[in-house]
Amino acid sequence: MEQVKLEFKYEFCDSVTAFPVIIVAAGSSTRMKGINKQLFSLCGMPVIVRTLMQFDDSPFVSRIILVVRKEDVLSMQQLISEYKIDKLTDIVEGGADRHASVINGISRLKSEEEKVMIHDGARPLVDNFVIGNVALALESCDAVICGTKIVDTVKRADENGNIIETVDRNGLFSVQTPQGINVKEYLKICDTLSDLSLFTDDAGIFEAASMPVKIVTGSPKNVKITTPDDIRLAELYLKGEEL
Repeated sequence: MEQVKLEFKYEFCDSVTAFPVIIVAAGSSTRMKGINKQLFSLCGMPVIVRTLMQFDDSPFVSRIILVVRKEDVLSMQQLISEYKIDKLTDIVEGGADRHASVINGISRLKSEEEKVMIHDGARPLVDNFVIGNVALALESCDAVICGTKIVDTVKRADENGNIIETVDRNGLFSVQTPQGINVKEYLKICDTLSDLSLFTDDAGIFEAASMPVKIVTGSPKNVKITTPDDIRLAELYLKGEEL
């Protein structure tokens, strides 16, 4: 199999296209033992605040729409005021699942905002290199993801834990956010699908319609906080310690 090469497109330039971003932070945090991971302190600052600040500081972002649980709206408003997230324009209540939350965020877009980036609130270490890679590709593509090549040996097992095969890892990637979409095309495809809860990311909607999805370079540091161990890993990255 021919090995896939990711694009290293990002570079600082005087004129960039800035896109709105929907940050989805409405999950239940079930694997954090009842702790709301968005409000968990990461080196002295809430996870969601670190995420918001990365996009607030990016020249590739025009404004931020934040999607949260209904019970978190007030606390999020207080954090936004305290940390002065200037680009945040909307705080929206989440839906029954991730896809419904994304749709709620999309509902706040203006008619002229034809494309949008979507990011997991629990990925606080995303940097401007990754945001820029996605934004620059989104200028000419309708669906963009970022990711890193899988370097571990990958094996497939059956339901009894017996190895069936070793999978060729060439062309395999661990996918991250932000992801970028053409809003009109995204909604059009959604109308044709029966069970949107089956899709774990936004690009999967385009894949279901056999539409092209572009992958650009992500970062190993762009970890998603899902367990207490992820907090410890993120703290090591923030402190610049060797892993």
